Amino acid sequence: MTFKTTIKENLFIDYAMVKGNPKYERATSRLFRIYRKEDDIRAPFERDYHRILYSNAYRRLKHKTQVFFATNNDHICTRIEHVNHVSSAAETIAKHLGLNTELVRAIATGHDLGHPPFGHTGEKILKDKIIKIGAGVDFWHEKNSLRFIDYIETLSDYEGLERNLNLSYAVRDGIVCHCGEVMENGLKPREEEIDLETISSPNQFQSYSWEGVAVKIADKIAYLGRDIEDALSKKILTQESINEFELIIQDLFGHKKLTEINTSTLVHLFTADLCKNSNPDIGLSFSKEYYEIMKLIKDFNYKNIYNHKRLTAFHSYADLIIETILKTLCEYFDYSNTINNLQKDEIFYPVLCSTFKEWLIKYSDFATEEDRRNKKFVNKVIYDINNENDYKVAVIDFISGMTDSFAIKMFNEIMNC
Repeated sequence: MTFKTTIKENLFIDYAMVKGNPKYERATSRLFRIYRKEDDIRAPFERDYHRILYSNAYRRLKHKTQVFFATNNDHICTRIEHVNHVSSAAETIAKHLGLNTELVRAIATGHDLGHPPFGHTGEKILKDKIIKIGAGVDFWHEKNSLRFIDYIETLSDYEGLERNLNLSYAVRDGIVCHCGEVMENGLKPREEEIDLETISSPNQFQSYSWEGVAVKIADKIAYLGRDIEDALSKKILTQESINEFELIIQDLFGHKKLTEINTSTLVHLFTADLCKNSNPDIGLSFSKEYYEIMKLIKDFNYKNIYNHKRLTAFHSYADLIIETILKTLCEYFDYSNTINNLQKDEIFYPVLCSTFKEWLIKYSDFATEEDRRNKKFVNKVIYDINNENDYKVAVIDFISGMTDSFAIKMFNEIMNC
């Protein structure tokens, strides 16, 4: 049996970020020239996807919080599963509308590389700590993801040299502009090129490409239903709240019970509605009915899941962990003697001091050019070892890259001495 769709396909094919698009040259540009193997058959965005996929930051996502932290339950969503859900939804949208699926996949796979440990709780904590220590920078995970792909993450080239990822403008742009927390409808990409480093707040700009806009919307679609599944597993939804949610979705499903609705069903319905109601004139848009239901589901999640009292202890625990690591590392600053101070205390904090010492050697100007060559570091130097503010930023960068489990391990190492 075959099924026919009433949704028109390829409405955006003339706007896809491919050769011939007037934005394509800028979209595929990079911060500096990238090496290329003679037998490399990949297109630019496909290559970006692979560079993200093989990065350590991507690997760490499997041990980072989505909503419920440091979980021992194999079926609770982690950050890497969320990323895959976003990629799946965004690619479905892009394929149907005629957009570049390779660009969508690269943006979606890299969009949360800068997410700190302990999810949005960790993000808020780090933002507050930066203000407290006067580091002079702002912290939000979209901007931190751009920072990681531009300055922190490296890959070995064919000579074994550690180089920055050096991703294309369209991928970098889609990552830093992906904020999915703000509810909007009828989204269109911006026309102007901007220096992505100048973006100063989440959702300040829409993406440069339709593909980036698709990822932003897929980010919203992906997390709403999945977080409800986890809340059911954790048994934090009361019968009253379950009844409330069933009233919200009755227009979509009739009188089905919440336990009969899964993430994939919600994703399918919202994705199909988006594809049905979008066109280049009005932008990527849900129907009025679905848009209102999405807002209601989001409000439900905040009320009954994200602000649930059972997560309060977790917030305090995450704050204690981050504060302890931050305070401990900040005390080691002594200009050019900082590395020696860390090395001396490896006897007390063997993992914390040694890994942060190596972090500074790789990313600061402490090491000589000869030492960097010997270690095969050709990545950008981003910290002045004699600048206290740079040192504080280095500590923040280091912590923001941690997984939940590694942060807990470092906290226990400090506390057990």
